[in-house]
Amino acid sequence: MTQSRARTGTRDNGQVTSAPPLELAGWRHVYSGKVRDLYVPADTAEGAAPAHLLVVASDRVSAFDHVLSPGIPDKGALLTTLSLWWFDQLAGADGGRSIPNHLVPDHALAGDDAVTLIPDAVQGRAMLVRSLDMQPIECVVRGYLTGSGWAEYQSSGTVCGIPLPEGLNDGDRLPEPLYTPAFKAPMGEHDENISFERSVEIVGADTAEALRDLSLEIYRRASATAEARGLILADTKFEFGFDADGVLTLADEVLTSDSSRYWDAEAWRTGTTPAERMASFDKQIVRNWLAANWDKQGEPPALPAEIVERTRDRYAELLQLLTA
Repeated sequence: MTQSRARTGTRDNGQVTSAPPLELAGWRHVYSGKVRDLYVPADTAEGAAPAHLLVVASDRVSAFDHVLSPGIPDKGALLTTLSLWWFDQLAGADGGRSIPNHLVPDHALAGDDAVTLIPDAVQGRAMLVRSLDMQPIECVVRGYLTGSGWAEYQSSGTVCGIPLPEGLNDGDRLPEPLYTPAFKAPMGEHDENISFERSVEIVGADTAEALRDLSLEIYRRASATAEARGLILADTKFEFGFDADGVLTLADEVLTSDSSRYWDAEAWRTGTTPAERMASFDKQIVRNWLAANWDKQGEPPALPAEIVERTRDRYAELLQLLTA
């Protein structure tokens, strides 16, 4: 299989930034998504699978399929730090079994010295990872009823076509976590929610079942870790690929505030409005401001400094609460 987004673990589709990528010595830029930039070793032959990849998280922020201006200071470093922490937890630090991930050591020995393989310009916001055969399924797990799931439930009593009990409210905990896969659309198009049966048709029964079971396992473990720190993991999404030995491997970012919805557990218990109960640790501040100040026609307006600062603080607060 030739080098592509399907191999790399970056399937970030949609409008991308027009800012030029960084020039990094020893690396060649091959792709930019809304938030991340991907590099391969400069000596990688065209069309060849690279030995490893460099995934750089930028400070760009996107909403409603647009990259916004300005970015959120430190966002790339905050998200990368949180991903690395979660990869460590899921490798066994949380007491569970070790789940394979795409990280590779970011240092090499040169004589008696350890030499970092990540360029100084992107230290703290880059991950060195293995090339994988990425699966075209976005693995979404929902533990609480909210967002698009709540909208569907109000109209049909279902979430992604799965029937739910009557009488649930926005923000309620679901009887059991739901696995609701999506098909990864080509770049520039929207992902498509699909049934589990459709995922079987796309990747085969064995792989579809493995994706579902592993996603639910990770969600349950991460939820327990979050709850122990006073947080609720309402929903999240994962991406997986097969390594050269055929091992299903966790890839991309994991359990960050860009891929997950976290709430404060005490606020969820005591809040009297949905806004109080479900104030999330992510870019919802940006979405709310845009919804109130932009008609979604043409280019979005620049974000005010106060919105940028509040969003940055929210990302940082989540990292502090989880890792302190």
